[in-house]
Amino acid sequence: MRIRIIILLFGALIMVSCADEGKVGDAKGSQDHLLYATIWFQRSPEMKAIFYQGYNLATMRLAEFTKLKTAKPKAVVVDIDETMLDNSPFEAQQIIDNSGYTAERWRKWTSLAKANALPGAVEFTNFCDSLGVEVFYVSNRKVTEVDVTVKNLDSLGFSFARTENMLFKEEVSSKKSRRDKISEKFEIVLLIGDNLNDLSEVFENRGVDWGASVVEQNRKEFGNRFIMLPNPMYGNWENSIFKGSDSLSDYQKREARLKVIYGI
Repeated sequence: MRIRIIILLFGALIMVSCADEGKVGDAKGSQDHLLYATIWFQRSPEMKAIFYQGYNLATMRLAEFTKLKTAKPKAVVVDIDETMLDNSPFEAQQIIDNSGYTAERWRKWTSLAKANALPGAVEFTNFCDSLGVEVFYVSNRKVTEVDVTVKNLDSLGFSFARTENMLFKEEVSSKKSRRDKISEKFEIVLLIGDNLNDLSEVFENRGVDWGASVVEQNRKEFGNRFIMLPNPMYGNWENSIFKGSDSLSDYQKREARLKVIYGI
């Protein structure tokens, strides 16, 4: 009888261990959610096609806007990361190393100034320059990253790759105040980004529907003043998954992701 009890207890311990191992496995694979998105961004021709489509549309819209008379000189506002520059190698390295995002890892990446240009991005800034339209890079990179970013952009042939055209994050993530500063001297005719918040402050408070209703209310601006580019790897849309919490374990994050998808 004693032997039977010992065997049963041993079996129970193995089952608990296996259950815990499943959770640990999720933690070890915590960056796997980035895998398909990163492969798509790096390898799919569809990604390139969408970027070319976006910048072709931006070129056509800008050509039309330059015919309009404005009281102030015209300007275009662009985001940098996953809009002008491709940081997918940074995302890929997180998967390879099985390491999450940290500010230190990000600084090491940007300090290399080796991000590639995204399809159509360089040509678009050069087109702006040819029309006499100023380009401002409004990014949530930190102000300490301005020099390395200018170096990166300049090495790739981007126009307006100079410090005075970089408006980086100082205190708040919202880009409204920086856009307002540009608007003091320029007429912003076009905004380009991979995140809705890059385009307007109206998208910052997304609500329970993830901001779908706000997009619907502003749908006429997309392809007009707003040019939206694809980024399946990360963005403010993720906040709706985790409901603003930044203290979830990898296992809890996986469970949260599963809860927001719907099947047949």
